[in-house]
Parts: sequence; C-alpha cells; structure tokens
Amino acid sequence: MQFVDEASITVEAGKGGNGCLSFRREKYVPKGGPDGGDGGHGGSVILVGDESLNTLIDFKFQRFYKAENGQPGQGRQMSGRQGGDLEVKVPIGTTIIDVETLEIIGDITEEGQQLKVAQGGRRGLGNMHFKSSTNRAPRRTVPGTEGDRRELRLELKLMADVGLLGMPNAGKSTLIRSVSAARPKVADYPFTTLVPNLGVVKLGAHEHFVMADVPGLIEGASEGAGLGLRFLKHLTRTRLLLHVVDVAPYDESDPVDIIDIIAGELQLFSPALAERPRWLVLNKCEMLPPDERRAIIDDVLARLEWDGPVFEVSAISGEGTDALVQSVHRWLVEQRQLESESKEAFELEQNMRRRMEAEEVARAEERMTRSKNRRAAEKAAADDDDDFDDNDYDVDVEYVP
Repeated sequence: MQFVDEASITVEAGKGGNGCLSFRREKYVPKGGPDGGDGGHGGSVILVGDESLNTLIDFKFQRFYKAENGQPGQGRQMSGRQGGDLEVKVPIGTTIIDVETLEIIGDITEEGQQLKVAQGGRRGLGNMHFKSSTNRAPRRTVPGTEGDRRELRLELKLMADVGLLGMPNAGKSTLIRSVSAARPKVADYPFTTLVPNLGVVKLGAHEHFVMADVPGLIEGASEGAGLGLRFLKHLTRTRLLLHVVDVAPYDESDPVDIIDIIAGELQLFSPALAERPRWLVLNKCEMLPPDERRAIIDDVLARLEWDGPVFEVSAISGEGTDALVQSVHRWLVEQRQLESESKEAFELEQNMRRRMEAEEVARAEERMTRSKNRRAAEKAAADDDDDFDDNDYDVDVEYVP
C-alpha cells in the first residue's frame, strides 16, 4: 500500500431541521392551539483514531465528508429525527489543521480517541413555543441553522519512541531490520528508503518500544532538498534520536563533516527538535581495519568533541545492537518515570511539544504564503498573455508581384 502522510479534505456537518408550523385539528376541537414540533439537530463530523490504519491514502480518493441533516418537525408536537454523526477513521498520530485559520484543531494519539471537527446545526423551533396569552395562534417558527463547513489538512506523524536519522546509506534500515521485525528495503544505493518505516523492538514478553526509520537526509534537507523536509516531521513525536553514521563511507568522506551537516539541518528545520536527546551510533564498524578501528573512532570523537552517549555497532551482523537496545529501553523507562513523578519534568516535556506545534504552525503559514505567491504569479503571467494581441485584422497587407 502506498504511504501517504498528508491529505486535504472538506468536512460539512448536517443542517438542523426546521421547526414546524401546525395547529391542532381534531373533531369537536374547533380552535386547537399550535402543535408544531421542533426539528432535529444536524449530525456532526467526528474523527476517530484507528490503529489498524497507517496511511492517509484513503483521503486521496474521497475528499468530501458530510454528516446527516436533521429532519424537520411535524404536527402534533412531534420533533424531527436528529441527524446521525459521521465518524471518520484516521491513523494514530494524525494532526488536524484548519486550512483557513492554520489552527491546530487537535491530535489523534490514542486508539478510539474522538475529535469533533464540524459541529452540527442547531434544530429549529416549532410554533408551539411562541404561544402566549395575547397570541393564541402564532405563525412563527425558527429554521434550523447550517452545520459547520471546514477545509482541513491532515498530517500523519509516526508515533514512535525512537527516531533514526542520518545520511542516505548510513545503515538505518539495516539497523531497524536487525533489532525489530520490520523489513524495509535495503540496497547499496542512496535513497533506498522512500517512506518512513516503524519497527517494534521487543526485549521481553511485556517490554518493547517503537523505532522509526525515515528517509536519509542530505545537505539542504531543511529547505526541501532530497526527501528530508517531507519526512523530518515524523521525528517530532519521538523522545530520543539515534544519529546513525557510516564510519567507513565508500566515498571516503569525513564522518565528522557528515555529523555536522545533519545536526545543522536538524537545527534549521526545528530548533525544538534539535534539543531532543541525540545519541551517536557509529555503524559499519566491521568495515574498518581491525588494527586501526580504535584509533579511527577515537579520532572522530575527539574532533567532534562529542559528550553524549556513543555506540559502536555493525547493523548487518548485529554486533553491538543488544547494548544499544538495552540502553535505549532503560532510558525510556527512566524518562517516563521521571515525568510521572516530577511536575517540572512533565511541564518541560509539554513545553517542548508546544514549541514544536508553534513551529509547525509557522511552517504551515510559510507554505501557504508561498502557495499564494505562486498562484498570484501564475495569474499575473496568464493576464499578461491575455493582454498580448497577435490578431492582424487591422494590419494593411501589401502584395508585391
């Protein structure tokens, strides 16, 4: 199935039913009072989280969703039937953004979580509500109101505890294959991974965490080069970043320069994401000469001045991956425990998420501005073409024998 992580849809809630204008008509009751019933409320549009979905591809084929209208009221004080709510299933990790206001309406982060995105119209009132001592036969009713209509943008961000980042062919897909049951494509050419992949890393019967593998980054990814800009957002929900580095690149490039490039792109894309804990994973260590391996790695770390955790692994053979997995799991457990026991740690995490949401809104505004400018330029170019008149009906033609 094709992986789609962005989609635009239109949702429209149901209209409220109109109130009824009716008077009691019954044998031997010549002047029955008003008995017009109320209409029914319009149905709302509700998004529901479904863990069985992992892509937004369905929304590429169906873009319009409308809830049921409320039924009008009837005589004998009978109310109209309420319109049924429309429940639309979306993958876990979907962010919903209002296209017009760029407001983040909410995030679907749990199975069965519901989010109302369009409120149904209110019902109309029948004439029975307007009876009074001075108006015994009111002919006034209230119509139902229209339901909300919104243009929404859905963005899917993978729900993972750990995210892998690095250059193409750094070995990220091989690493996730080595430690989980995920089977992403692996090959010896750049950009083998074209879509994000999720893998569940199990350490026991009830102990596991989720790892995300995204397409490799290159210099300029924060500005749209390669595939990085589109998929970097999938790392915003992770708690820990594993920076995978090829210590024996085939083009003999310097691993230190590669690390600095990725760190710079991360900072340009999201300063908040760049503050996430980031561990260094030196991959393909088996490619180094055994007698020079220690010296090469020490030289890289010395020039990098790295003060965080470092792991030396060989993803293809599994060397060092057990220690990496155990350390990651231990850190995640400690972090969750710290947030549950410390209000300060919990608030720090919430502030981090709010900063990322603010950056997301800023990126959305920038995209919208670029789109408007592009459409304006295209319209101006089209108007210039229309103004150009190449008709020659007013040109004198002289025929020379």
